[in-house]
Amino acid sequence: MVLSSNRKMNFWQNITKPIIGLSPMDGITDASFRFITAKHGGPDVTLTEFVNIQSAFYSPQTMLKDFSYSEIERPVAAQIYGKTPEFFYKVAYVVCELGFDGLDINMGCPAKNVAAAGCGAALIRTPDLACEIIRAAKQGVYDWSTGRTLADIELREDLIEQVKVANRLRWGRDAVEERRLIPVSLKTRLGYDHVIIAEWLRILLDEGLAAISLHGRTLQQGYKGKADWEAIARAVEIAEGSGTLILGNGDVQGLLEALRRVRETGVDGVLIGRGAQGDPWLFRDKDRLKQGIHSGGDTVFDLTPVDLTEKFRVILEHSEHFERLCGRQRFMAMRKHLTWYCRNFRGAAEMRAKMTRADSAEDVRRCLADFVATQTERNDGLSLSCRPPEFAALSDEAGRFYRLNRSCA
Repeated sequence: MVLSSNRKMNFWQNITKPIIGLSPMDGITDASFRFITAKHGGPDVTLTEFVNIQSAFYSPQTMLKDFSYSEIERPVAAQIYGKTPEFFYKVAYVVCELGFDGLDINMGCPAKNVAAAGCGAALIRTPDLACEIIRAAKQGVYDWSTGRTLADIELREDLIEQVKVANRLRWGRDAVEERRLIPVSLKTRLGYDHVIIAEWLRILLDEGLAAISLHGRTLQQGYKGKADWEAIARAVEIAEGSGTLILGNGDVQGLLEALRRVRETGVDGVLIGRGAQGDPWLFRDKDRLKQGIHSGGDTVFDLTPVDLTEKFRVILEHSEHFERLCGRQRFMAMRKHLTWYCRNFRGAAEMRAKMTRADSAEDVRRCLADFVATQTERNDGLSLSCRPPEFAALSDEAGRFYRLNRSCA
């Protein structure tokens, strides 16, 4: 196998700035959500939901399911969390073996169960351990890139075999074609119970990370109050000349707000999370945003509209993809996505109420068809190109993705 150069494989440096990416969200940015967002929006980068490093040793099937991704998501990074450096070292091998473009360490999750275990944003309080974790992950990436294997670090044989199966289904071979020294990045917050971004960031910058994503709140704030973008701007100044990119995150609902934040703070990019819920199309005008940034002056542009026909087709596509990947027994987890889609059109509240009771993709299909029929009878001027709607089936790529992930079930 060939070891590729650092510069070539650091995808963060190869994306036209500002980077506009999809922020990882626990329980939300699952494989189906990311697939649909990548297909219909195309963010510059996507990250998996954070995955507990211990699952590699105690529940490898769960880990591989959480590490599912589709080729259209690239560049895609696997986000992991925990507090044991040795586990970070070994899981880095798995991330590399599965062909991810990057590895991202979560030091920003504020959830009580995560922080109480000393993980996520709680690591801000233990900077020495945080640095050990970063070094262990980077060492794991490096050692794997020089030829060491999963067997060399004594991972369970069943996990090694499942990784090979996943790779065969994705690419038709057991392993990646070349050993890549993938970049290691990190997501964190401004502090634990108060803002200490200057002290905390300088510690992190010494570790030579490819990128640091900053959520503009402390752990104690959770998601309350407003994100502190002034603190993020200070972080940009501190990181200048370090070689580490700084991305901002928090309260960005769309591209126009992302444009404003980039101009105000000078960040290298923005990760959008909650603003993308129910709106996979959000990212598709990102190139126009970048043109506006580089052209200078006041930039105003109209976002590409999404008509109701397209929205309904994607709602059904997302539902079918989720059901095929996760099974009907877990379809309840899809309902939150369905309700997020149901906004900003006449009758949305009525449909939203029905979607909260959907138990399958077929239920969603019927709900959409009934809605169209009802609105048409009311002569509400519903604009659809097809009546009754003929919704698109899953693409061939989505079918391959389903088969791949069924192997990890």
